[in-house]
Amino acid sequence: MRHLIQTTDLDKDEINIILNSAKNYLKDDVAQTLKGKMAITIFFENSTRTLSSFEIALKRLGASVVRLDVSKSSTAKGESISDTAANLNAMKPNAIIIRHKNAGAGDHLSKYVSCPIINGGDGAHAHPTQALLDLFTIQNHFKTTLEGKRIAIIGDIKNSRVANSNIELLGRYGMKITLVAPPHFLPKTDLPTTSDITSIIDSVDVLMSLRTQIERHDTQTYGSLKDYAHNFCITKELIRDKNIIILHPGPVNRNIDIEDEVLKDSRCKVLEQVTNGVAVRMAVMEHFILNH
Repeated sequence: MRHLIQTTDLDKDEINIILNSAKNYLKDDVAQTLKGKMAITIFFENSTRTLSSFEIALKRLGASVVRLDVSKSSTAKGESISDTAANLNAMKPNAIIIRHKNAGAGDHLSKYVSCPIINGGDGAHAHPTQALLDLFTIQNHFKTTLEGKRIAIIGDIKNSRVANSNIELLGRYGMKITLVAPPHFLPKTDLPTTSDITSIIDSVDVLMSLRTQIERHDTQTYGSLKDYAHNFCITKELIRDKNIIILHPGPVNRNIDIEDEVLKDSRCKVLEQVTNGVAVRMAVMEHFILNH
């Protein structure tokens, strides 16, 4: 049984197939390939983009979607996540999409089901479909090999599942990655790091800003968000007229992660990422459900 828990669950050939399918879906070249199929979404953490994106993707392909309201489910009464998974599996879905605050939750669930588990984000561990849509967005912009292209990932990298998945995936496609963050936001890594965003701005092709993961901090690790923004917010003054693109997985902390004026800039691909996310998740769900 194949599951998508992290980006390493897919080889490059599979990734290329998925992203080629997503290109067709961007052109509205859609067939009801999942008609008669049913998927369950179970999100133990709040989500706007990812949850809606998966549900829209499935419905565009003709599948039905059952959203489990966690606040009203038996998990609120103390049912274990493994029992929840076994009971959902007994309803014979064709896939289960999960988000959970604990790293490894999707992998744990996979032991109790007979359908693909798709990880919609687990703790600070992985967010594979976000990395796929980020790769897709970068490829669509450059329309050439990404080998040697340079990306700076900026912000709360230590607590970011998006960063983890992108570091693995974009590195596999030959991108040169620099991590930009205050020292306490950096993980142990062999990648180049800096806490001075101005030192890399002239040498990168892509800036990927991340949200400060306040909910994952045991204690406040900076004086204020204003102090953080002074050093790490992407501003018009910083990017000037440079030939770069700007990404963010959302939700954006305006004027902390990215300045309002930059969000309006054509180089900012935040809304394009959202559009691409539906197409990529269509291709992912089709790949895993039809090849089950």
